[in-house]
Amino acid sequence: MAIMVTNIQIDICESEETAIQKAIQLIKIPPAKINGAHLYKKSLDARKQNRILFVCSVLLQVEGDEQHICNTLSNPNISYRPESSFTLTTGKRKRTTPIVLVGFGPAGIFCAYLLAKYGYHPIVIERGQAVEQRIQAVKQFWTNRQLHSESNVQFGEGGAGTFSDGKLTTRISDKRCDYILKLLVEFGAPKEILTKAKPHIGTDNLRNVIRNIRNEIIRLGGTIHFEHKLENLNIQNNQLVSITVNGEEIQTQHLVLAIGHSARDTFHMLFQQQIYLEPKGFSVGVRIEHLQSEIDKGLYGKMAGHPNLPKGEYQLSYREKNRGVYTFCMCPGGVVVPSASSENTVVTNGMSEFKRDQKNANSALVVSVTPEDFGTHPLSGIDFQLQLETCAFSLGGNNYTAVASTVSDFQNHQCQFALKSVYPSYSLGVTPIHLNTLFPSMVTDMMQKGLTKFQQKIPGFAAPDAVMTGVETRTSSPVRITRNDNMQSISVQGLYPCGEGAGYAGGIMSAAVDGMKVAEQIIQEYAPD
Repeated sequence: MAIMVTNIQIDICESEETAIQKAIQLIKIPPAKINGAHLYKKSLDARKQNRILFVCSVLLQVEGDEQHICNTLSNPNISYRPESSFTLTTGKRKRTTPIVLVGFGPAGIFCAYLLAKYGYHPIVIERGQAVEQRIQAVKQFWTNRQLHSESNVQFGEGGAGTFSDGKLTTRISDKRCDYILKLLVEFGAPKEILTKAKPHIGTDNLRNVIRNIRNEIIRLGGTIHFEHKLENLNIQNNQLVSITVNGEEIQTQHLVLAIGHSARDTFHMLFQQQIYLEPKGFSVGVRIEHLQSEIDKGLYGKMAGHPNLPKGEYQLSYREKNRGVYTFCMCPGGVVVPSASSENTVVTNGMSEFKRDQKNANSALVVSVTPEDFGTHPLSGIDFQLQLETCAFSLGGNNYTAVASTVSDFQNHQCQFALKSVYPSYSLGVTPIHLNTLFPSMVTDMMQKGLTKFQQKIPGFAAPDAVMTGVETRTSSPVRITRNDNMQSISVQGLYPCGEGAGYAGGIMSAAVDGMKVAEQIIQEYAPD
């Protein structure tokens, strides 16, 4: 139990201890009666460049009736925070087969961890490699153009988030988020993710954390099979009875599908098995790169470069009628990485290490598309993505080179590609093109409008020498595997669609939360082993 004091403003030169002292002053309690105090959250307010501040929340433990103290003060920034705990009551229903999870990204990892912790001994099936081998496979692609179609940026231990900025921000408000952050720290993530308003782990730290959680799942009795691929479902009377993995049958009546947004062959298999799928909107576009120093100037003005300020990051959006253009997965001090998962395609993504110390900043600049644009068949979105990715491969030279344009060329319908201060970081090189030869006009028109609007918010965003590299297609799943209130497919009992690939999450945190929700559903209904 504690008292939460929010909206405490401190100068960027002041210490976190200053925020704690201000909180103590606000609750009007003698320091001798303070049993504990620590920073809960810290965010940056750079809306006024002449007065950039940190805004903090502080938790205080005090002697006496904390709830009564809060009620007496009548301050909207002071509230009572009861002690939160996360415990589950296990069910009593018996099982005759093991619980199997397919996919070991954030949803699968946290689902498996929770099941293992409560004694369910889950079996995990992951088509890709363990993170140690996966890193080597990805490096081979990034340097020698040798794509491993089953272990790459999209597939393998940790999911697509392993090769990203490791952002832990989410728009959902869920008590499980704090639990997840604490677990990540327990398994090796930097402690600062507990207090930062926009926490990130970085791809370098995330790999170690994933390995540590994997080892704990195994210690708790879980089993993890890498380079094992789900090939088929055996369904009888609308009940799952077994699955086929690498040609072998596994008996199970409880399958968690945490397959990620890029498992296109699995989506096709599910459709053939008459599992109800529906098309889902997503977004497509490019990665836009600027100098990180120019983004800092645009956000912080004359304060750019101050040692207490974080690397500048942004999240921008503009909507017109029924279509939006926005930035996504911004990577301060990062690089644009080759992210294809199937041969003869080009896919881009962004990645940063924890220090965010590379020269360029990048983010996805993407436009929303819906089934009205690409078709209402459940798999039409996949076809649309593939069309863009294969076209980019061809335009790039048929060797995984990406396609690119400067902002100046894009806005002026040219193809001069005169590089100045910004050089593309995509490791396999880029081929200059007119982006309108790749995208339909509904996409390029909105990207043009987005550049204009975002330049007004961040000076320099539409700098002529900023580089746009494509194609960005894996923003979210193009398919939803529809489920009911008990987290199971509406088509078959015992099938639990989960996470981003099932269309119920977007990003590391929301996927991890969804994985926990599915685990909770199983735990509360069935008895442990």
